[in-house]
Amino acid sequence: MSTANASSANHSSIAAPAALPGLTEAQALGLQELLRVSPVADEIARRFESAGFRLALVGGSVRDALLGRLGNDLDFTTDARPQQVLKLVKGWADAVWDVGIAFGTVGARKDTADGSFLIEITTYRSEAYDRTSRKPEVTYGDTIEQDLVRRDFTVNAMAVDLPGRGFVDPHHGLEDLEARVLRTPATPEESFSDDPLRMMRAARFAAQLDFDPAPEVVAAMTAMAERITIVSAERVQAELNKLLLAAHPVKGLRLLVDTGLADHVLPELPALRLERDEHHRHKDVYEHSLTVLEQAIALETDGPDLVLRLAALLHDIGKPRTRRFEPDGRVSFHHHEVVGAKMTRKRMRDLKYSKDMVDEVSHLVELHLRFHGYGGGEWTDSAVRRYVTDAGPLLERLHKLTRSDCTTRNKKKAAALARTYDSLEERITTLKAQEELDAIRPALDGNQIMQLLDLKPGPAVGQAYKHLLELRLEHGPMDHDTAVAALREWWAGQQ
Repeated sequence: MSTANASSANHSSIAAPAALPGLTEAQALGLQELLRVSPVADEIARRFESAGFRLALVGGSVRDALLGRLGNDLDFTTDARPQQVLKLVKGWADAVWDVGIAFGTVGARKDTADGSFLIEITTYRSEAYDRTSRKPEVTYGDTIEQDLVRRDFTVNAMAVDLPGRGFVDPHHGLEDLEARVLRTPATPEESFSDDPLRMMRAARFAAQLDFDPAPEVVAAMTAMAERITIVSAERVQAELNKLLLAAHPVKGLRLLVDTGLADHVLPELPALRLERDEHHRHKDVYEHSLTVLEQAIALETDGPDLVLRLAALLHDIGKPRTRRFEPDGRVSFHHHEVVGAKMTRKRMRDLKYSKDMVDEVSHLVELHLRFHGYGGGEWTDSAVRRYVTDAGPLLERLHKLTRSDCTTRNKKKAAALARTYDSLEERITTLKAQEELDAIRPALDGNQIMQLLDLKPGPAVGQAYKHLLELRLEHGPMDHDTAVAALREWWAGQQ
């Protein structure tokens, strides 16, 4: 598409979408998205205009409108300073928050008949890191052009000036949007030096939008990868999560690995690219892990699942540390699930994930091989109960992870594995119906144990409870009298 007219006329009028020459029909429809939100956008813009300030819809909001995917989260930029922005939105918005005001951003919520709009208004600014700081230094600007040049990518450096609706595109973002390419308004080296997290954003946008970074962007990411280490773990984690939850996470992950960024933020992933030779053949663990991730995504039923996706990506990270070359030429990875669970826990803690998420993902990694002990279907009821109990609330995710872990090209073998897992799930369903497996517990609780054995709270009560739980798992449900007899028999053996 030729966008020379649209890009050179940096303040073209867009009173109607067709007024911008050079737009494709899809982009014209995208601009209609801007008109859809115009009652809210124009209303707030007039408040700024009457106070002598400029306001423009900017960045991802304009990009998403042009892609026909604008939601109710709207980003604006203004020449008003943060305290002035606060004064202008108070009394108009239904809620206001200033948690980002140190970085020039004021947040607000506006409720309308068409739904609630979440709004962020940021003062024209530029950010830069020094060589030792983990936080950006914020400098306010006076023009929208100053603000746009500091944006991460040209597709995010477009604006619609309000309320007059002048289109501002000094860096040819429309052309790059049409070409589905990621370029930086300034040189990539300047952009990534100002904010190294933009290198991860390139991978995130590749995953979210299926765009390709320009060669000079990839080159700069590769040369400057180590610079990501000055960015806080919390910000890195936030970008990694957005990448993993995107439509094409494997595309973004490959970019992180190929540029060396993963060496600093998720080194366990490139470490999966194990060297192989003709004498010691084994599956390409790196490619296998990416395939497992894609297959796990295909099994999601209620939208993107970050816990499942992390577990699928990390399930084999213990293999490099456990690889052994056996005398018969085979390669083994004994206990890689246990080692991998520990590695997962450490990496996720370093990235500042919540305790619950660390526990869930590492537990799935530890359990991902458990099914393979099922063999030809000879598991006892006891083994099935333990499988369900050990998985607990993660059982459905474990089902999906286990099924995703089959990447063999041997269709006969894959079909056999699928049938075997189908059989296990049927066994679980049957036992659940019979025994309420989701709430497996002994027939006696702690208070009953203390009363029957005349005990006070202490380790002995826990040991007795654990013994009864083992009996429950091994033999199934027990009635009260049988449980009491089993408890007394065990206790007599402890004396």
